[in-house]
Amino acid sequence: MDTLLLEIGTEEIPAGYIKPALDVLEATLLQKMDKARITHGDARTLATPRKLAIQIENVALQQTPQTSEITGPPLKVAYDDQGRPTVAAIKFAEKVGIDVDALAVKKTVKGSYLCAAATDAGGPSIELLAQMLPSVMQAVPFPKKMRWGDLSLEFARPIHSILALLGNTVVPFELEGIASDRFTHGHIFMQPGKIEITNPIEYVDALSERYIQIDQDQRRNDIEQDIQRTAKELGGQVLPDDELLDTVTNLVEYPFVVAGKFDAKFLELPDEVLITAMREHQKYFAVTDTNNRLMPYFITVSNTKARDMALVAIGNERVLRARLEDARFFYNSDLKIPLDTWVEKLKTVLFQKKLGSVHEKVMRVSDMAEFIAETVEPGSDLKTVASRAAILCKVDLVSQMVVEFTKLQGIMGRVYANQAGEPDDVAQAIEEHYRPTYSGGPLPASKTGAVLSIADKIDSICGFFAVGLIPTGGADPYALRRQGIGIILIMLDQDFTFSLRSLIDKSLASLHEKCKEEADAISEKIALFFHNRMAHLLAEDGFSKDVIAAIISVSSDNIPNVWNKVRALQALKAKPDFTPLAVAFKRVVNIIKKSADSSTENLNVITERFVHESESALFNAYNEVSGKVADHLKHNRFEDAILKIATLRDPVDTFFDSVMVMDKDLKLRENRLALLKQIADLFATFADFSKLS
Repeated sequence: MDTLLLEIGTEEIPAGYIKPALDVLEATLLQKMDKARITHGDARTLATPRKLAIQIENVALQQTPQTSEITGPPLKVAYDDQGRPTVAAIKFAEKVGIDVDALAVKKTVKGSYLCAAATDAGGPSIELLAQMLPSVMQAVPFPKKMRWGDLSLEFARPIHSILALLGNTVVPFELEGIASDRFTHGHIFMQPGKIEITNPIEYVDALSERYIQIDQDQRRNDIEQDIQRTAKELGGQVLPDDELLDTVTNLVEYPFVVAGKFDAKFLELPDEVLITAMREHQKYFAVTDTNNRLMPYFITVSNTKARDMALVAIGNERVLRARLEDARFFYNSDLKIPLDTWVEKLKTVLFQKKLGSVHEKVMRVSDMAEFIAETVEPGSDLKTVASRAAILCKVDLVSQMVVEFTKLQGIMGRVYANQAGEPDDVAQAIEEHYRPTYSGGPLPASKTGAVLSIADKIDSICGFFAVGLIPTGGADPYALRRQGIGIILIMLDQDFTFSLRSLIDKSLASLHEKCKEEADAISEKIALFFHNRMAHLLAEDGFSKDVIAAIISVSSDNIPNVWNKVRALQALKAKPDFTPLAVAFKRVVNIIKKSADSSTENLNVITERFVHESESALFNAYNEVSGKVADHLKHNRFEDAILKIATLRDPVDTFFDSVMVMDKDLKLRENRLALLKQIADLFATFADFSKLS
């Protein structure tokens, strides 16, 4: 057993590329080793911006032997009448490399066959690794790849070296002229020379001596401790930012923490502006005091230790000062412009060439927000507040601040609305209407923000569907799936039970001049789009696919009720007597579907035609249950409703055991089908039980 080490030495790889690349590198290599029967221990990935590496412990030096059974010709053709082996038997023996007399006979359902055990002793692991490592390297994905020189090889950045060792031995291979060896390199500025690695075990320490902390987890921990210590020395604490910490970790090979200061006058700017200027453009950490107020300091992480680190701090201060001066100018200039002037300016900003300007969109969103607000809280102030927030929700797009700092979109809208004296509910909704901005992100906290967010998102979805820009496969350039999921999650969070279809139809009515086809056809496509998003989210919540299909296929218009019904049906399915119950329900539904009597829809149950007590019993049970089920559904008591429906199982079973539904007597047959149709319709108010497995 030896340790395997593979290091890919490159030019500087973007920080966001590194972790996904390591994950695939590890998964691909281990999968190939397992398939090749090379046993191994734990794997460990390591990385800096210029190195991607993996170590695997306890790698077997030889493939694991494998014995398999090989089936040959049928026994009846393997020997002649005198029991002598035929050509078929002889050739099979030669193929498996044993004497004919050593062949065994295997009996199967199709007859007896010759067979033999074949053992693959396996080859040296180093030879197999030499074959697989080039393909493993090329399988590493990146958002963007590049080629260099006259090579056809594609990677995130040009590859300069490949270190590949199994124990003390180089794993020999070549990838487009780049030969594997046992050399790596130290820090590009501080110790750039070659480093010979005689054994993978010494790899981490050897690099550490040359100013490379190759273990990214340890590097992250070191940075976190150093910036916290530095902030404490400044009398404050680091503003928590795990995402920035991850980014900085993958920007440096050996971290050196530096603190800097900026003029206290810039603290007059909104905190979000200061933090964004430091974080997004410079990758600086903000510092707060014990009351979580920003202090005029920042902390940065350098990749090089200068002779005088104070000069590094001064250089960073100079860069930040220029950015903050710009931000201060933009902010003060923006405050001089009335918000309604910006609303008019939105007429010059294109939303989408087929859907018009942002101003057109804002007018539609305002109308939709009023519609939703009146539905949620009829006669309240919500309609007025939501309408005003909608009119102002995009104004910061034309502000100088957001043009420079695009990630402040929505945030600056809230800040400027507050400064202009708009109600707090309006300002808060302007910021919240973009939420959720990413998977698992926070939802709007206020009801006004929730209304405005839904109005904005449904307008985008319906608009793009209306002009034929529909997501296909993995392509969703306008993030409509994310927006659809956002609407669903907001409606669940706020318990908005209004009709989703009414929302779609209202939105399409405002887009009628832009629709490429009939509104009803577009509405169906959008409803299916939401149907699929709900099914996806419910599956993520752990509900079984058949339960999801049974509920959603009946109705997906009231989103909170969809989740409540799925929970109720899933709970019923978990009960031990569910299977016979489902069989009874499905039998009712299926016999109606298969009935050749197309007039069933118009039939009424005539009690005088009952000839068996089971018919009367089922009819009476239905009448007693249906009223209570309707009451439970009206008050959203879905578990009570499904349990009440379940009480029909016994009378249904007795009915099927006692009478022939498809009786030769047409009147009896129609009456029994009408009775079952009532039962099936009652089931259908809740779910399509035929979809349950």
